[in-house]
Amino acid sequence: MNGEFIKYTAALLLFGSNGVVAASIALSSYEIVFLRTLIGSILLIGLFLILHGKLTVFNHMRQFAYLAVSGIAMGAGWMFLYEAYQQIGVSLSSLVYYCGPVIVMVLAPLLFREKLTRQKTAGFFAVLLGIILVNGQALFAGTISFGLFCGAMSAVMYAVMVIFTKKATHITGLENSMVQLFISFLTVAVFIGIFKGFAFEIAGEDILPILFLGAVNTGIGCYLYFSSIGRLDVQTVAICGYLEPLSAVVFSVLLLGEVLFPMQIFGAVLLLGGAVFGEMSGSSGRGEKV
Repeated sequence: MNGEFIKYTAALLLFGSNGVVAASIALSSYEIVFLRTLIGSILLIGLFLILHGKLTVFNHMRQFAYLAVSGIAMGAGWMFLYEAYQQIGVSLSSLVYYCGPVIVMVLAPLLFREKLTRQKTAGFFAVLLGIILVNGQALFAGTISFGLFCGAMSAVMYAVMVIFTKKATHITGLENSMVQLFISFLTVAVFIGIFKGFAFEIAGEDILPILFLGAVNTGIGCYLYFSSIGRLDVQTVAICGYLEPLSAVVFSVLLLGEVLFPMQIFGAVLLLGGAVFGEMSGSSGRGEKV
């Protein structure tokens, strides 16, 4: 496992803790997404200026357009996902949201000419079965609703984000993360400004978790995420992306006291094992087609 894979995994674990942190914040889903993108953007812009980074994004306008689409998709996807959390619950929302990597996996051979190896395919089906076992019980409680539509749209936005991030090959590292997160913030700000308004109150006890969610989970998390996925093949990103819902389940059990049933534990094992198995194909059988 290389350094980029480790950074990507760390980002997924941070994202997986979002639900635990957000659970302690008494604000609406849209307000939480707005604040996390605002704080994360400020952090990354500050780091970029401190490190005297040279802004190159406008030298590659096509690449900038790709990043703009990816940033818009990320902001829209987070809003859809957090609304789905409130409408149909975290479990079913996560199950629907993580159809996004399925979309990426299917499109990768067409868009990026990546070979679909047997090992990656086996790992993918293992994590797909795992996510169903982890969250499958929610299917019996869910109904066809606006919340399910929001979950499906968050999956589509996830796929768009990953695909267009992969296309922006000349803008990398901190600059890539900063631009995407700032565009994501602008997307959320425009939506709230038009449909919700900015008149909301923040309680004193919410300040610390908001800062943590924005600076650590969003700012640092997005830097680790976007600086790594451009150097990983799309199928690895799709397969290992399932570590995020796995970690979300584990954190909810350890920190929120939620119960993990035996079938869910088995699903968690499949998720982790399938992700690692799929990643290992990067060093063996890369040219083996399905």
